[in-house]
Amino acid sequence: MRKGVKAAIVGGVFTVMVGGAGYGAYNVLTALDGGSTGNSVGRPAPVKTGPPSASEVKEASDKFLAAWQKGDAATAASSTNNSEAAEQLLTAYGTTAHITKVHITPSAPSGDSVRFSVKATVSYGGRSEPLAYDSEVTVVRGVTSGRALVDWQASVVHPALDKGDTLVTGEAKVPPIEAVDRNNTVLTAEKYPSLGPILDALREKYGDKAGGKPGIELSVERADPNAPGKTLLTLAKGTPGKLRTTISASAQAAAERAVRQYAESSVVAVKPNTGEVLAVANHRGDGFNAAFEGRLAPGSTMKIITSAMLIDNGVTTMNGPAPCPSSAVWQSQTFTNLKGLRANENATLANSFMRSCNTAFVKLIDEKPLTDGSLTAEAQDRFGLGRNNWKTGIVSFDGNVPASTGPDRAANAIGQGQVQMSPLNMASVTATAITGTFRQPYLVSPKLDNRQLATARGLSAGTVAQLRAMMRLTATQGTAAQVMAGLRGDIGAKTGSAEVDGQAKSNSWFTGYRNDVAAAAMTQEGGHGGDAAGPIVAAVLRTGG
Repeated sequence: MRKGVKAAIVGGVFTVMVGGAGYGAYNVLTALDGGSTGNSVGRPAPVKTGPPSASEVKEASDKFLAAWQKGDAATAASSTNNSEAAEQLLTAYGTTAHITKVHITPSAPSGDSVRFSVKATVSYGGRSEPLAYDSEVTVVRGVTSGRALVDWQASVVHPALDKGDTLVTGEAKVPPIEAVDRNNTVLTAEKYPSLGPILDALREKYGDKAGGKPGIELSVERADPNAPGKTLLTLAKGTPGKLRTTISASAQAAAERAVRQYAESSVVAVKPNTGEVLAVANHRGDGFNAAFEGRLAPGSTMKIITSAMLIDNGVTTMNGPAPCPSSAVWQSQTFTNLKGLRANENATLANSFMRSCNTAFVKLIDEKPLTDGSLTAEAQDRFGLGRNNWKTGIVSFDGNVPASTGPDRAANAIGQGQVQMSPLNMASVTATAITGTFRQPYLVSPKLDNRQLATARGLSAGTVAQLRAMMRLTATQGTAAQVMAGLRGDIGAKTGSAEVDGQAKSNSWFTGYRNDVAAAAMTQEGGHGGDAAGPIVAAVLRTGG
């Protein structure tokens, strides 16, 4: 794609306001710098600058770790650049978390950082269990005090902690679950790593509905009440309740293997005739569930929705005209095609779709009766996108196709501009395109908690027939042919690549179907659709669900 956009995976943001102009300002400064005082005659003491020396790194980290090991939270906190937050969490470490007999062994400093190991005991209700883990401190120079101080992060205390989180030991808030797939195969984070955070989220939401009994455990209590906690140590096992999911263990295993081949990759597979999610996998450094929550421009996979809009509004048909010039201008913005794509002024919509010609779609975007809101209406009314009403069973994003003016109206049509999607959204788009019925994707049956799934009008039989035919041509003769080669049965696909400002390579997108399985994948900076996302989708489709 030749229209650059700024796009990002969206995670959570937690903000703290400090009240009281005078008092609050003083406390923020002293917390950040570990305190600062002048000399006896009122003149400020000389303030050191620059990075801490090796001896300062060792001295500051030793002081902090020694005080923490002794359970002296106040002294340990005074060695950090945020004493208030540090003392609060370090106090909880020995009280609400019930962690005792702490022994900390630091490694030799490496630059401004020191790795260390923790061995301790967690005791509660007459039960005790050993606790062991590794963490790291970084030493910085106090901005105003000039002291060498531990750069305070909650993750110093335990790597599973984020800002504002704390540690608690006691009866679990919710019972454990034994999550099983659609065929009663047990799903674990050990066997299916991508499901780790998803299983945590499912337990948080459905643990009390699955019939189990809570155990005693050390866990992370999140600052965000909507974020799932995390069990770090079990002192007494509860009785797990069985939670049936829509996952297919075979499809999940294939998805896990496939995403591991490409960094920053995500994939989702759904069953078009029901909306059930068959697989969800991520291979990312940040652990974010981009497969469900990602918000990125989907590139030319968006042309499935745009083609439906053109057909539904009578602009053209799959065999109707959709000329593919070498460039097209829309409201002062020039759009071009991928390098090497030959212009074809006599192209049909099917030909421009299977070759992924950007200019053909840009040229058709101003045809009557289309308006700035036509693509939005198609996405919402026909494909169920962008209404913020999906209830999948865990947190998910519903897609966003805003009504746009100016150049973004054309950019949206080719999956750039202001359009945002996740792999879950695009798998659903393909499912709707090949069945004509929007079935909101879900991981857990709505019967479990009586939630209402989202609905949409869907597509006419005529539009479905044309979309299926164009996707089949793409999979057998077009840009997806190489990736889909060897897949038998009823198949179809659409490739996509989305350029992002500041990235050396475009994001790779691909969506496709085989019989009653639809899947979509995204690889950040993966290049063209067939380079990375395509092989991931093909690997999942090969399992047959």
